[in-house]
Amino acid sequence: MPAPSRASPAPPYPRPTALLLIAAVACGFAGNHVAARLAFDHGTGLLAAILCRSGAALALLAVLVAWRRDRLALPAAARGWQLLLGLLIAVQSLCLYSAVARIPVALALLVSNTFPALLALLTWALGGPRPTRRACLVMGVILLGLLLALDVPARLAEARAGGAGTAWGAGVAFALAAAGVFACGIWVTDHRLAALPGAVRSLYTMLAVFCSMAVAGAAGLVPGGMAWPHDAPGWAGLGVLMLLYCSAFTALFVSVPRLDMARNAPMMNIEPIATLFIGWAVLGQWLAPLQIAGTLVVLAGIVLLSRDKR
Repeated sequence: MPAPSRASPAPPYPRPTALLLIAAVACGFAGNHVAARLAFDHGTGLLAAILCRSGAALALLAVLVAWRRDRLALPAAARGWQLLLGLLIAVQSLCLYSAVARIPVALALLVSNTFPALLALLTWALGGPRPTRRACLVMGVILLGLLLALDVPARLAEARAGGAGTAWGAGVAFALAAAGVFACGIWVTDHRLAALPGAVRSLYTMLAVFCSMAVAGAAGLVPGGMAWPHDAPGWAGLGVLMLLYCSAFTALFVSVPRLDMARNAPMMNIEPIATLFIGWAVLGQWLAPLQIAGTLVVLAGIVLLSRDKR
């Protein structure tokens, strides 16, 4: 199969087209997480869901790498960092799905999408530029929005009463852990693996995720982690999450050179909003008006932070 010509890169899409495509990709990822919650509610284990999703993505990436004829050999200095990146994404996937299984999907995605703020702090801690005063102010606004979106006083009252507050606390902790681990993965990608072709880096990352979930499942590290759906809705959720994840992943990966992401990336933050509406339509999950206001505050803060030049 001939390799695609790389002599003349395709021009960027018109901005309305690029924004529409990015929004469609974000909605695909949002639907994937709602489908995951549907699968979890019908008996699917966390490891089984991640194993299926990463396996499908791995097969797709193998086809892309073969088509592009990318070299699979890694420089010696990059091998350890590539393994670390794969393990970080494996942990991030497990934490995010653990959050999705415990709290409303939109809130799990909202909390995990605060990773840009954590990345800015991590970069500063590791010798990078200090966040600007504007960035610090925006991070404070994001934190305030999270307190509203999570309705923290109500959650604390539920915990004191021995109700669902404990499950909410675990879900939020998993979502925050997912955000922190993903920020670490982005730092490794930007500072240690940027020279690798994106398809090769993604292939090895998905391979590490797939192998990690297989080993964890075989060792029984997560009780019930390898359980399969016990009815048709569960199988439907598992199938849809695989389909939507691979479709969104493929569309983003193939189109990203023409999407002008430096300018249009904030559109990806529509994902939690799409999750809110899809979760309501499929799962009957909805948020109180105060929580929706907090969600909008967080998203506005993330968009402003992502547009900070530093």
